[in-house]
This record gives sequence, structure tokens and C-alpha cells, in this order.
Amino acid sequence: MRPDIAVRTEGEVVVVAPAGELDAVTSPGLAAVLDELLGAAEPCRGVVIDFSGVDFCDSRCIGVLVAGYRQARDRGIGLAVAAPQRTVHRLFTIAGIDQVMTIEDDVQRAMKLVLV
Repeated sequence: MRPDIAVRTEGEVVVVAPAGELDAVTSPGLAAVLDELLGAAEPCRGVVIDFSGVDFCDSRCIGVLVAGYRQARDRGIGLAVAAPQRTVHRLFTIAGIDQVMTIEDDVQRAMKLVLV
């Protein structure tokens, strides 16, 4: 099952907005979207993953985010997660990915940070 993932471009930043649950079954859909964006011949300057519509994620989702972060870093593309719900943000903190990648409460702020 592929999660509902909206993708929009705002200037030099692409905002990826998954919705619902991101687990072992649905996280590969997010991975595919990130691979396409980050592997493009002419990639964008920044990617923000808007988690405001995600109400659950598991370790597979965390793996997808870390892989996306590494791919972005290696290509010189800014990447941030924005607006995670409280329970999802708590998982990010427990897993320690908030120490590795940018996690912002506000999408607009994240969009500015990925361009720095």
C-alpha cells in the first residue's frame, strides 16, 4: 500500500507531504519519492518533508528518513523534517534522529533552513 504523498515546489524547495501511517508497508513509497527527487540530474536545492499529516511512523520510516538525509547531504541538498505530530516527534527524539537531521515545528522555517 502506497501512502498518500503530496509533492509541491515552492521556489527552490520541494515540499513532500506524506499522510497517514508510515510503516514497513508504506514507507517504501516515501523512499521512492525521495530517491526520485534527490537522484534527479538537476535536483532542487532543498527538500522539506512535511509530517503534519503523519499520525504514525515506525523504524522503517526512520530508516527512510536517515537514508534520504545521507543522500541529500552527499549531493549538497538541504533536507529537513517539519511539523511532526507530538507522538511522531517523540519517536524521532527517542531514536536520536533529531541529533542528525533538522526537525522543525514550522514548515516555512524549515524551508528557509534547507537553503542555508
